[in-house]
Amino acid sequence: MSRTDVDVVVLGLGVGGEEVGGKLAAAGLSVAGIERRLVGGECPYWGCIPSKMMIRASNALAEARRVNELAGHTTVTPDWAPVAKRIRDEATDNWDDVVAVKRFTDKGGHFVRGSGRLTSGNTVDVGGETYRASRGIVLNLGTSASIPPIDGLAGTPFWTNKEMIEVTELPRSLVVLGGGAIGLELAQVFARFGVDVTIVEALDRLLALEEPESSEAASEALQRGGVTIKVGAKAERVSHDGSGFTVHLAGGHSLSGEKLLVATGRRGNTADVGLENAGLDPKARAIEVDERLRANSRAGSKIWAVGDITGKGAFTHVAMYQAGIVIRDILGQDGPPADYKALPRVTFTDPEIGAVGMTESQARAKGLRVRTSVSPIPESTRGWIHKAGNEGFIKLVCDADRDVLVGATSAGPTGGEVLSGLAIAVHAEVSIATLRSMIYAYPTFHRAIEDAISRLA
Repeated sequence: MSRTDVDVVVLGLGVGGEEVGGKLAAAGLSVAGIERRLVGGECPYWGCIPSKMMIRASNALAEARRVNELAGHTTVTPDWAPVAKRIRDEATDNWDDVVAVKRFTDKGGHFVRGSGRLTSGNTVDVGGETYRASRGIVLNLGTSASIPPIDGLAGTPFWTNKEMIEVTELPRSLVVLGGGAIGLELAQVFARFGVDVTIVEALDRLLALEEPESSEAASEALQRGGVTIKVGAKAERVSHDGSGFTVHLAGGHSLSGEKLLVATGRRGNTADVGLENAGLDPKARAIEVDERLRANSRAGSKIWAVGDITGKGAFTHVAMYQAGIVIRDILGQDGPPADYKALPRVTFTDPEIGAVGMTESQARAKGLRVRTSVSPIPESTRGWIHKAGNEGFIKLVCDADRDVLVGATSAGPTGGEVLSGLAIAVHAEVSIATLRSMIYAYPTFHRAIEDAISRLA
């Protein structure tokens, strides 16, 4: 077994790891970047990018149907083939991996294809080669689809988001297990392209971690698009007869579909990477980190973690944000520590549902004296102009004692974009008085924020 001494080892080159490794190498450090799958991680191949291609196509289709209906024309016929081709050509094609590897090595990084395993707090073994890091190790292990222990599910040809993204021919019917963002986004896309879709959610509402108003908006939009929704429905058993699935629910009910999508969350890729050899818990749901993303490991080891594995939010923007903090910390540069009070998140359904900071229930659970308001988008001038497809709302959550926003939701045709101003207000703790005195462009969707501020009780 040979050994290579470097400044930094980056184990996992998802978006966060690739950013850390590339920037540190460009700064003159010797960096070994280890990746056993595709550089860039889930996002460019099966996550953010291809799913938003699908969503863009389905939104365009829905808008075309709205226009046709207003004009009294016949319904637009969907065609999945060009959507699947674009995804194959521009997202799931592994050529992007080749480009990413070259980009990393051009910056001076040493790329290693293989499965890395921590052998101590400063060494990683990859296929018989040991890499020893003098400055530290950065973990960007990522997550995979979490498969629930439902009787009969294992061994069946169910889909996760990966298989669904790569679909070239649509099924006649689809059952979706899970009412979170991934399940809802893909359910709406497939329903708009003519698939009979049913969503099964064990909790009492969709998007259970968001505001109840968000759950209602998503549910109404999906059902209006033909999606059947079963909430408070626990799947107890799954069977597959070679041509389709049957999901048996608590209470004796069942439902069937040609295909089954399992979208019940994500789990950390912590197995068989030797976390215990560096003083970390391999059974933990997330790697505990401090405000500089330093892992809670035994004395003497220098380990950072970024991305989904930190448990701070399974979002590309979180991984990139964390990467910047790690880069500064390793290079000894000043900069603010991690702060998640204004963490933005968007469910890219139609309407888009963006949120930042705390929900009303989370704020009350923290003991805050809360004021809230809701402004319906259809009641705004831009919503009235927009007419078809104008569903949505602005909800504000205010800390009444400090008179600042601690959370907000922006649902609507461009909910994720309108969210940006609310995210600034939460992050910078802008006073309500200041927000009242702002000028809001007319007629825009974001002008509904002004109305929501005037409604704060």
